[in-house]
Amino acid sequence: MRHHTADAATLDLAFRQARTFNKFRPEAVSEATLRQVVELAQWGPTAMNGQPVRYVFVQSPKAKQRLAPALAAGNLDKTLAAPVTVIVAADSQFFEHLPSQFPAVPGARDMFAGNAAMAAGTASRDSHLQGAYFIIAARLLGLDCGPMAGFDTAKVNAEFFPDGRFQAQFLINLGYGDASGNYPRGPRLGFEQVAQVL
Repeated sequence: MRHHTADAATLDLAFRQARTFNKFRPEAVSEATLRQVVELAQWGPTAMNGQPVRYVFVQSPKAKQRLAPALAAGNLDKTLAAPVTVIVAADSQFFEHLPSQFPAVPGARDMFAGNAAMAAGTASRDSHLQGAYFIIAARLLGLDCGPMAGFDTAKVNAEFFPDGRFQAQFLINLGYGDASGNYPRGPRLGFEQVAQVL
């Protein structure tokens, strides 16, 4: 039985002192760093190890202009200024990889292939989970995140995923944060408000 306690500084970095950033320093995020974040986040659990998340790193000015028409007005300027914007998407055909990714259950692929509703629900739920793992991984690797849902999903899908296989779930502005753009820290609900022990 394993018992390990993370040190306070690590917990602060991942959770307690981490913030949602609206403003970033102009410092670029390297592809090597993006690879590190993805590789770390991929270790988080998903149903049958399905790993449905797909990422598009929108980084160049040209790519940002492709994203701009889909953004809500309040998210436009901060997204264009962020070093990277991540489209967190779900692969609707994620189950095609199950024979290699989850060999423990040989029929796993066919189970999803034959049940579109289950496949869609799993792809959406687990890609959201993986997006959360991505945020924590990014924070632990020294990056700051500004996750958001203020965009036109249909426009993003039409522009970036025209074949319909991938479906955008949410966006994350990513970089090295500038705290001057942060809102005051909001309170969090307490244990008694969110949990019960039965």
